[in-house]
Amino acid sequence: MSNGSNATGTSRASIAESNRSRILQHLYHNGVSSRAQIAKALDLTPAAITKITAQLIDVGAIQETGDMEGAKNRRSIGLELDTAHFHVIGVKFARSLVRIGVFDLAGNTLGIEDMPPITNETIGETVTLLHRRIEELLDEDDLIVAIGMAIPGPYMRDKGYTAVVSSMTGWRNVNFIDEFTHAFRVPVFIEQDARAGALAHYLFDPESHGENDLAYYLVGEGVGLGVIDNGHIVNGALGAATEIGHVSVDVHGKPCDCGNVGCLERYCSTPAIRQEIVANGEIVPGAQSMSNAEATRALFALARKGDAKARELVLRTARYVGYGCMIIFNAFNPAHIIIGDIVAESGDLFLDEVLATVRGRSIPELYDSTRITLSTMPTDAAVCGAAAVAVTQFLERPSTFFDLG
Repeated sequence: MSNGSNATGTSRASIAESNRSRILQHLYHNGVSSRAQIAKALDLTPAAITKITAQLIDVGAIQETGDMEGAKNRRSIGLELDTAHFHVIGVKFARSLVRIGVFDLAGNTLGIEDMPPITNETIGETVTLLHRRIEELLDEDDLIVAIGMAIPGPYMRDKGYTAVVSSMTGWRNVNFIDEFTHAFRVPVFIEQDARAGALAHYLFDPESHGENDLAYYLVGEGVGLGVIDNGHIVNGALGAATEIGHVSVDVHGKPCDCGNVGCLERYCSTPAIRQEIVANGEIVPGAQSMSNAEATRALFALARKGDAKARELVLRTARYVGYGCMIIFNAFNPAHIIIGDIVAESGDLFLDEVLATVRGRSIPELYDSTRITLSTMPTDAAVCGAAAVAVTQFLERPSTFFDLG
């Protein structure tokens, strides 16, 4: 009998949590709404809405905003989730770079900074420094309610480590769950970086907000993919789904740290681009002493000025990115592919070559029904995406953040 009662109690608690989450998400995506509007949108009874919203108001999760126009000209009291009242920290790990940002729930940037440049030998020092900096941010801002982290994939979500980090193998020795999950006074949530980028566009980007079928194609220090399919992130059994960077585009090609050969990441990531720049007589003067990102940005700048060798390398890189788009087309069929990270700074020359590559190789129906764009988010989508990971948890699991009984 007691087991049945416990099961019933657990079921009721799950339903209550689900309904609280649905209300928070409705207010997040739709703005100020009356109780009647929420009840109609979520197909809940007015009595249930009154009870749940009263509880959320009591704990400070939502607030009343005053009178608003209701149905049949009746006055109603508006409710809102004050996105400016709650802040989150986003942390992006990208091989030789760790970036930290503070954001409100709407994704507005309140502050962003980079940790000192990282080498394989200084990863441990960086982790220690990151702990210290996060504690300082928490002391400075008591509105921070959560921390999100974006980790290069393939990230083994249940084990806490990254299986492959090309060119920076020291990161494999860091267990992110052990290192960070219980290290701070607010909860920490960890996600693979490209999936975090997909969440950032889904939640924050006016160009793609609320799109239920989108793919975020990260092309930066690594190459990754985050897919939202029918409103849900695609994860896979180990959390290592959609690792497009380690799909071979040349079965006789360059060896990769993952054990495969010809991986896409070996041809269009910023380390691969810089390697090509240097190997071809330093298309970019001084590239040997530049970081991967610096050399790539300098290449794009030269190409925009009309430098023939720079344009040739940009176009070749774009074709490889286009091959990746073909894999995304045929494997996931999203409505929108967003190319992001450093390569999103490449401009029209790059995007036009990507589109031409895809157009020449794809099924016409798929090409005609799929948008391919460069990310226009003003802030690095992966660090913003780390924040989006935390915001998503705030909306989906309110009992983690509030004492809801």
